[in-house]
Formats: sequence, structure tokens, C-alpha cells
Amino acid sequence: MSMWWSLHLRREAASVPLARKFLLGTMESAGVDPDVSFDLSLALSEACANAVEHGGTHEGRGDATESWDAWQEPSGVACGQYRVTAYLDGEKCRIEVADSGPGFPARSVLRTAAHQNESKQQYGSKQPYESRQQREAGQRYVEHPPLTAEEGRGLCLIEQLADHVHFGNRPDHGGALVSFDKVLKWREGALLMVS
Repeated sequence: MSMWWSLHLRREAASVPLARKFLLGTMESAGVDPDVSFDLSLALSEACANAVEHGGTHEGRGDATESWDAWQEPSGVACGQYRVTAYLDGEKCRIEVADSGPGFPARSVLRTAAHQNESKQQYGSKQPYESRQQREAGQRYVEHPPLTAEEGRGLCLIEQLADHVHFGNRPDHGGALVSFDKVLKWREGALLMVS
């Protein structure tokens, strides 16, 4: 058995805990291990907070208070809203958060070998905020918040909490798309557990 759900939420701070509680309730009912549920709900909270803060209007996109039909894809006109979709199956959970804002700026180029060696000397073999995917591929990006930064750690936190992460822009509709997944662990007698 598998299931999915999608929420269309206003870009308001109150929507973040609502989405998190909805996910936690779904995972509790399905029988997902509480540690995995916590990791995914924290990552979801960060993605939703980013959509609320950065998923706003961009010039020429219309009134941010306009809404879209619940059965349609959010367009650039519906800039006051964002969408959260979760897919649970027997092996993993995938979560997507899409907004209609300006999207992500282009990611920085990979570090040169000299920069990588310099970082290894300064931080050891593991650089702060590097993602699991970057570690496995031997890649490190230039753009990471400094240790003393009070903002900008949300995307790095999502990378640490999930197994696979994708940050990108929605080519057809504009806006950002954050998707991440994690392999699920189940409690004994779970409803969706692989048989």
C-alpha cells in the first residue's frame, strides 16, 4: 500500500506548523518510526519556512492575493500560496515543496582542487554543511553559510536530514521546488510496512 497527499497553503507563518503536524499525523497513523518522522518533519518545516519567506511575488506576476483552483497547478499569479506534496510507499517518503516566487539563484561552481585541499586542512575530511550527496561524489560547493550566520542554514539542514535532496526551479510555472526523500523505518504492525 502507498499513499500521497497535497496541501495548498497560504504563505503565512501559521502554515508551517500546520504542514508539519499534518505530516507527523500521517506518519504516526501509517506506523513510521518516530525518529524518521521527526527528521522528515523538521526538513519539511525548513522547506515550508523558505517558501513562506522567499516564495513571494516577483515583478509583473500579478496580485499576491489571487488564488488558484485546488485542482490546478499553482501559477505565477498565485504568488501568495505554496504547495506541499508527500508520497509514502513501502520503502521511502518523498516530500516536495513548490512555490511561485523568483526561484533559486544559480548555484555556485564546484570548488577547485586547491580550495578542497585548503578546506580539508582547515576542517579535516568533512567540511561543515556539506551534504551526504556532495560527500559521496567528492563535491563541495562554495556557497555555505558561515558558522556564525543566523540565517541561511535551512537548505543545509534539509540536506543533512534527508537521503536525497533536489533544489531547483520550476521551468513551466516559475518558482522554487525543493524535493527530498528518506528511506522509511517502520514500527511493528505498521499499516504501510513492506510485506
